[in-house]
Amino acid sequence: MQDGDTIQIAHVVRDMETAMRRYHDQLGMSPWAVYELKPPLLYDSLVRGEPSDHTYLIALAQHGNMQYELIQPLTGRSLYDDFLEQRGEGLHHVKFYYRDCAAALRRYAERGYTVVQSGRIDEDEFHYLDTERDLGIIVEIGNAGRIRPPERWFPG
Repeated sequence: MQDGDTIQIAHVVRDMETAMRRYHDQLGMSPWAVYELKPPLLYDSLVRGEPSDHTYLIALAQHGNMQYELIQPLTGRSLYDDFLEQRGEGLHHVKFYYRDCAAALRRYAERGYTVVQSGRIDEDEFHYLDTERDLGIIVEIGNAGRIRPPERWFPG
């Protein structure tokens, strides 16, 4: 991967099982690797600069060269909850790879984009930027770090 490569497209959903089934049946996307993200798997979690204990489900599927992610908020408050309330289900963010996320964050900050949500999962770090007003979506940057095997697969 090269810095700046698009590596993921993510949608926020209300019901993970229904969404995975829909993507599987309509677009042939599968298998989905499913995780429940909560401490200690999810750590250093911040929402609008404040520590957060929100939890959520994610499902990841590779489709061609692109990773698709489905996100269902469970507890606490996050950007995902805000998105569902304001827009309903749909495209939430596009993720770009950066080997050195700290350097990338400095470059985005120079353009006026601050981090609105971030966290870590094993060796993976992610940062959502406040690009929605300019781009209509949130830009996520991350290092595509290694994470543990999923808790389950869909379809089973």
